[in-house]
Amino acid sequence: MTATATATLIQTAEAALGLLPVRAAGVRERMPADPGIDGTSAFLASFVGARSADVALGLLAPLPTDGAVTTSDILRPALEAATGVLGSGLLGEVTAGDATGLLTAPETVVYDLLDAGGDAVGWFAICVRPSGGRRAAAGVPRLSRISDVEMTLTVEIGRTRMSVRDVLNLEPGGVIELDRSAGAPADLLLNGRLIAHGEVVVVDQDYAIRVTRILDMNDDEDD
Repeated sequence: MTATATATLIQTAEAALGLLPVRAAGVRERMPADPGIDGTSAFLASFVGARSADVALGLLAPLPTDGAVTTSDILRPALEAATGVLGSGLLGEVTAGDATGLLTAPETVVYDLLDAGGDAVGWFAICVRPSGGRRAAAGVPRLSRISDVEMTLTVEIGRTRMSVRDVLNLEPGGVIELDRSAGAPADLLLNGRLIAHGEVVVVDQDYAIRVTRILDMNDDEDD
């Protein structure tokens, strides 16, 4: 592995660390001779993009959750930040499962997530998939292979940040202020990735979205 590739993988671990709800201060690559990790209680996701990868994350102490907020919900921003280092792409669903197969793959790199005292509070694993052999035949895009795969398209009119306490205190009739003014364009997200802007309209008494701008994958999402 080249020095550039190694630096990139370290950046993915550091990006994940920065959004974890634990008091962590650094990352340390695990050597093959280190004692193995119990990967049976991990959170896994796949990233498809300019550079595709499989990732997994585990915490040594469980997070307090309830039916409204799951551990997968809490950890998704960390995995999005990690895979975002690889470039444009889409992160699939974050699921709880057994990461033993990923952890034992020879191409996988594993990092301990450390607290301020140098003790491990969790781990992060990433396996960057090769771009793959020969190029597709001229005129046949590689994405045509997955053209029939269904993905989730979401329309978002605004966001806000709330503590878990405030979420659990929500009641019917409560008002949540969003970070967007009335009349501002809505966002279209494909599997959580911003791909377009549009305006909300009504078609036959159903809400719909009129697309006003398609974003290039290299565009800054804050534009």
